[in-house]
Amino acid sequence: MPADPKTTLKTYIDARREALISKVEDLPEREARMPRTPTGTNLLGIIKHVTGVEAVYLGATFGRPFPHPEELVSEEDYEVDPQADWYATEDETTEGIIDRYRRVIAHGNETIDALPIDTVGHVPHWGGEEVTLHQMLVHLFADLAGHCGQADILREELDGAVGWRKAGDNIPSEYDWPGYVAKLTAIAEKF
Repeated sequence: MPADPKTTLKTYIDARREALISKVEDLPEREARMPRTPTGTNLLGIIKHVTGVEAVYLGATFGRPFPHPEELVSEEDYEVDPQADWYATEDETTEGIIDRYRRVIAHGNETIDALPIDTVGHVPHWGGEEVTLHQMLVHLFADLAGHCGQADILREELDGAVGWRKAGDNIPSEYDWPGYVAKLTAIAEKF
């Protein structure tokens, strides 16, 4: 494990990014887009959302805007629909959104590599609040971890695929899941 805080944070952030992508990249378009909660949360929408967030947090915040702003959700789009970054439009594809996210990741990683961890920036949609790169990396990791949790649950509900990065990579193999659920249900039923 790297010793310096910036490299450590970048390592953990990169792992979360790849975990999130892995929950979506092998799905058919319909399944990636399908709303899975009463508020419309969908797997591909999560990736589209974090793409825009990262473009701001590791781009505009530090005076290094993503070089293709026309590919991101615009302020005008948000005025029409405040949820515009939470779903793929008809002319977007899973492959295209993942490609865009990977390019935003590369741009963000350039920012991380180029700037000292104590570099000061200003988050535009937080009223220009002053932050350091260190604060943004911690915030981004927490944000990604939460969205990965959403994606984990949505994917498990969709097709039973579970795991930290790829299906089954951090859960007991050949476990009696129905028995486990029955055990937990029996405990809950006592209350």
